[in-house]
Amino acid sequence: MTRRTEWSGSPAEPGGDPESGYGPAEPEAGDRARPGRRSRGGAGAGSGFGEGAGRRARSGTRSSGSPSSSRAEKGEPRDPVEQARNICLRLLTGTPRTRKQLADALRKREIPDEAAEEVLARFVDVGLIDDAAFAGAWVESRRHGRGLARRALVRELRTKGVDSAVIDEAVGQLDPDQEEETARELVARKLRSTRGLDRDKRLRRLAGMLARKGYGEGMALRVVRQALEEEGEDTEGLDEPF
Repeated sequence: MTRRTEWSGSPAEPGGDPESGYGPAEPEAGDRARPGRRSRGGAGAGSGFGEGAGRRARSGTRSSGSPSSSRAEKGEPRDPVEQARNICLRLLTGTPRTRKQLADALRKREIPDEAAEEVLARFVDVGLIDDAAFAGAWVESRRHGRGLARRALVRELRTKGVDSAVIDEAVGQLDPDQEEETARELVARKLRSTRGLDRDKRLRRLAGMLARKGYGEGMALRVVRQALEEEGEDTEGLDEPF
């Protein structure tokens, strides 16, 4: 059985991918015919190999196998480029990832840098890695799902290894007015759970919630003060930073 290496997004050709240099792989150790193996009741039955001898022969074959042949029999590729490709494809199944996330995963699995770089560059070329698309989708999802503001979104994207210019472009699409409206909605949902507390505790709790989601101090103070005023709280002195 011959295994063919094909890149996702590229058509398979009889001679492999001329751009990437990947062609048909050699048959793996587990696919080659094993000399000396005979079935019971076949040619070996009358040739002086008894059942006990057959067991000893099979046992000797297993004990003499090398670790590399054992990995090949399990279907694990020995080529580091093929290993890197398989790791990346598994990680990308069901969820997009940044180039740095995949690079870190390959390094953790001790894939040589040269092989990792070759695979990552190829995945970028065919569109399987797209940090700009990742950043745009992340901003949209986290803004709607968690109500995160610009500052928190920038922080999260940096931890995922997205380039600063790509981050700026992604968060640059945010509307400041919409961001403040989202802050008001967050405070309105949290406001009821703070009733019964004194004013300063309510302020700290509500403003702290906004701060953790990336809202600036000035906006948080303004939004919280207006919400408290609507409930009849005395907000005198709340103009000062908290």
